[in-house]
This record gives sequence, C-alpha cells and structure tokens, in this order.
Amino acid sequence: MAAAWAQWEHVTKVDPDKALHDGDTYAGIADTGTDAIIVGGTTNVTEARVQPILDVLSSTEIPIFVEPTYRPSSSHTEALSGYLLPIVLNADDPLWITGAHHEWVRSSDLQWDYVHPEAYIVLNPTSSVAMYTQADCDLDVDDVVAYAELAEQVLGQQIVYLEYSGMLGDPAVVASTRDALSSAQLFYGGGIHDYESAYQMATVADTVIVGDVLHEDGVVTVEETVRGVRDAKHDS
Repeated sequence: MAAAWAQWEHVTKVDPDKALHDGDTYAGIADTGTDAIIVGGTTNVTEARVQPILDVLSSTEIPIFVEPTYRPSSSHTEALSGYLLPIVLNADDPLWITGAHHEWVRSSDLQWDYVHPEAYIVLNPTSSVAMYTQADCDLDVDDVVAYAELAEQVLGQQIVYLEYSGMLGDPAVVASTRDALSSAQLFYGGGIHDYESAYQMATVADTVIVGDVLHEDGVVTVEETVRGVRDAKHDS
C-alpha cells in the first residue's frame, strides 16, 4: 500500500498560533488545489488550538495531518488522517530527537497506524524552530546529505524534511539531498512566497510545503504556489 504522502506535490501548513489572512477561511485552503494540509507550528501549538481547526476542516476531502508539539491524545476526528511526528536530526536539544517522543510513547495509547515520523533537518539559524530546538545549522551540503542518508539508511525514515523556515533554501543543496535518497520522499519548506519560488523548489524536491505565505498573503497566493509546483512537475 502506497504511503499517504506518496503523491503529494504541494502541501499547505496551517499554524494554529497565527491568524489567517483577511477574509480567508480554513475550508478555503482545501480549494486552492493543494494536496494535503498539515496543522502545526513551533510555539503555542496545543490540542485546544488544533481541535477547532480540525472541526472546521471535517467537511474537506483532502488529507489532514497534525504535526504535534504537544502530547496528542488518542481521539481522532473525522477530518484527521494522522500525525506527522518531527524528529529534528540536527537538534542540539535531545528533547526534539527522542526526548519528547519517548514521553509520548510512554504516556499515550495512540493508534500507531496513524503516526508517521518525519526526519527534519533545520537549516535557517534565525528561525523559531532552529532556536527552539537549538539546531546546528552550520552545515555544508555534505553534512545535509549525510543527515539525509542517515535518516533513510540507518533510521529507516520514509520522509526527509529540509526545513529552511522563513528563508528560501539553496536549490543545489536540495537537489543533492534528493539525489542521495533511494526511496524516502524529500519534503522542502521555507521561503515559498510566489509562483516562481514554488516552481524553482518543485524542480529539486518531491514535495513543496508552504506555510507563512498562507498567513501573510492568503489563499490567493497559495493558489499561485500550487500552479508553480504543478507546472514544474509537468515540465520536468
């Protein structure tokens, strides 16, 4: 059976700690053409903030996943397809490598079929996620590739996520990382703000994640990024 994300080209990430752009609705995100919605963020992401968004999205037909930075409960709404659990490989704080995950496993009764790990490599040192996880972002392309290979070949990860969070990454680094992977899917996130940046990164990553642009510029611009990704995949 193919993984849920196997056909994802474009994904929109909703941060529960940020407001939507004027006039936008959560349900409207599903109409942009994006392949899936991920609900998650770095700070103030709690079950109390996430649940109302899931309730609104219950009528949509696209996959809805949550990236929890809280201990998720075993309850599932009709909208929830599952959890994507970040493991930050280059975090200096072990809480975000195994610490929080150990606590979740120890104290939860989750249905594990709903839980899928993501091997994160955080690459923007000024981002909230880098500071929060104390990530070592002083990495060259060989370091990044080695982390990706470690994720896939040693840890058996099916998703490798290059997180530039707020800045557009180096396409050469992204391309080298994808080339090094045998079967894991490469997610890319960071700095996608228009058609051109979406097109550029879709040529070097399997899946492009947009986040800040949703909250800053709205669903109309998200639609532009969807077109950029689709055109890049069509042209490749």
